[in-house]
Amino acid sequence: MPLSPPAPRAAMHHRQISLVGYEREDGLVDVEAHLVDTKTFPIPMDNGATLPAGGALHDMHLRMTINTARDIIACEAAMESTPYPICPTAAPNFARLAGLRIEGGFLKEAISLVGGTSGCTHLRELLQQVATVAIQTLYSVKSRRRSANREESGATRLPPLLNTCAAYDETGPVIKKNFPAFYKAPENHTA
Repeated sequence: MPLSPPAPRAAMHHRQISLVGYEREDGLVDVEAHLVDTKTFPIPMDNGATLPAGGALHDMHLRMTINTARDIIACEAAMESTPYPICPTAAPNFARLAGLRIEGGFLKEAISLVGGTSGCTHLRELLQQVATVAIQTLYSVKSRRRSANREESGATRLPPLLNTCAAYDETGPVIKKNFPAFYKAPENHTA
């Protein structure tokens, strides 16, 4: 169902985020994120120039390389457009994420390494999406490998997303149908 019709309005800011997960030939996975912010009107920049309407205020890239255990092997950031000349000095700090694992608590650990003045708000905002795309990419890689090797059905393995959202509720229809070994009947509450 789409959103309701909006009130009369004028576009002011546009953020475009693109993420792609790749299986590398060496067995690792790369996730690349690209963020671009534009305005619909010219804005004065800190360096005295004027950014034209539609020009990139932010144009930033992040690549995270992980293994199949979700360990971060490398992380690289680049900034093509920023509002201030100092912004790109934060990009190399994202290499500090190497050694972390994408699991519960990942974002908190990542923020401890690239938070505050050692990082960039916009690149940090991409970390949750990069982690999600990493999980989705690993799922695709592992599913394809299982199919190629004709391994046992995924229905007998603990679903990694169990109880992480409404669809993967252990008491819900998706788990009951696709992962019956992990399904739990809902408790019957009477008032």
